[in-house]
Amino acid sequence: MGIDLPLIWFLVIGFGVMMYVITDGFDLGIGILFPFIPERDHRDTMVNTVAPVWDGNETWLVLGGAGLMAAFPKVYAILLSALYLPALGLLLGLVWRGVSFEFRFKADEAHKPFWDRAFMSGSFVAAFFQGVILGAFIEGHEIVDGVATDGVMSWLTAFNVFCGFGVVIAYALLGATWLVLKTEGPLQARIIRATGPITLATVLSMLVVSIWTPLTHPAIFDRWFSLPNFWFFLPVPVLVLVATWAILRSLRGEPHAGPFVWSLGLIFLGYTGLLISIWPYVLPPSLTIWEAAGPPQSLGFALVGALLIIPFILGYSAWSYYVFRGKVKVGEVFH
Repeated sequence: MGIDLPLIWFLVIGFGVMMYVITDGFDLGIGILFPFIPERDHRDTMVNTVAPVWDGNETWLVLGGAGLMAAFPKVYAILLSALYLPALGLLLGLVWRGVSFEFRFKADEAHKPFWDRAFMSGSFVAAFFQGVILGAFIEGHEIVDGVATDGVMSWLTAFNVFCGFGVVIAYALLGATWLVLKTEGPLQARIIRATGPITLATVLSMLVVSIWTPLTHPAIFDRWFSLPNFWFFLPVPVLVLVATWAILRSLRGEPHAGPFVWSLGLIFLGYTGLLISIWPYVLPPSLTIWEAAGPPQSLGFALVGALLIIPFILGYSAWSYYVFRGKVKVGEVFH
């Protein structure tokens, strides 16, 4: 039996996207939380918690995009043409946020408020358009002769916009629990108080999407609620409730890593629910991973490079987090 290269690439890209959501999610979340923390020294501390690692976190986005182009070129072409505007919005948000990240530390006092607002807006825009793209991906695309028939503004639907705000809230949760882990004193106390409501808002948005999706997509409804599939999928919502309870419980007393770890588990459960819903399609509702895959020679050649580089990415990322472990105190500077 030969190696199923399309399936391996599906797992590699899925892993890269999940790593991006986990790592860049919490530093985007810090920018999303900026409007609720007006003190400059507290904002500087928040940014300093991710200053050593934030640009490395975005490596996973590059890996996911490059992997999609190499392994599933049909999907790459269709998605980029159908979702050109939200993809452009995502990239502009990331660029604007990256520029503001550097300039907010170097600007004079008169211009620092401007770069703070740039950091907030860039983080929000990048997270929002990630959610819009996710919603458009779930809704699927009609494909005729290898080309999506969607109009240039077909992505602008109520479901996609709601998914955009849902991702903003989820990233705010990751950012808040990261700050619980990395800060102390009055800043940590304020974040702890905010994390409970953010957790409930995240779960509520996941619930709305989980109801909205099967009601508007009969194929997903059948997959979720037909027997025996229903019994296989039932652990996911149960585990979501367990993770939510664990986050709220771990906020009591003197929380440290618990809220962040459980919030990662909550986001991972949402991600697995997405994969369960679309499998085996890499572009719902028509292209399976095998139909969309590139030539076996290309898949095999690119896979060698991917399997060589991924351990290096994991290694230097783990080393960075290890070196800069521990609490970040007010006044410390890592930029």
